[in-house]
Amino acid sequence: MGQHQHQHNQQYQHHPAVDGLLSLFIKAHHDLSLVHLKLDKEFNQIYPDNANPMKLIARIKKIQDELSSLKDQCRELLTAKQELIDKASSILVGNRSMLQRMQASVGISMTSSSEDPAYSSFNQIIEEWTAHVRSGTGNEDDETAPEDINNLLFASIVRST
Repeated sequence: MGQHQHQHNQQYQHHPAVDGLLSLFIKAHHDLSLVHLKLDKEFNQIYPDNANPMKLIARIKKIQDELSSLKDQCRELLTAKQELIDKASSILVGNRSMLQRMQASVGISMTSSSEDPAYSSFNQIIEEWTAHVRSGTGNEDDETAPEDINNLLFASIVRST
């Protein structure tokens, strides 16, 4: 046996106290497994399925595991929603101003914002969304410009992580 092989074997030799500790852990694990099985059996007999404490604990753990993933998906959804609103807003406002210029160039009287139900409805949706974002960031009374809503949303997402 070479010098290297001899050192390698010495590295994995346990102290007798470690062996005792290892067997203690194995016994404790075995005992806990038996207690778990006994509780599971008793609870299945005593409780209806939807009130079994063991099953409730398992469901709570599963929900906790899924919660962080759900939070990430909500953040992505909020960001995507804000991007959609920004894009729709710039396209609609751009189209509206182009239409008004065309109306002015051919001498047609321009439609005011209050007479345009689609535009009024869109503005109302944006105002509601802006109020929602402000309420989520604690800036409900803040008169934030619409372009600053992205910053508010980003700040709220960063703060919640």
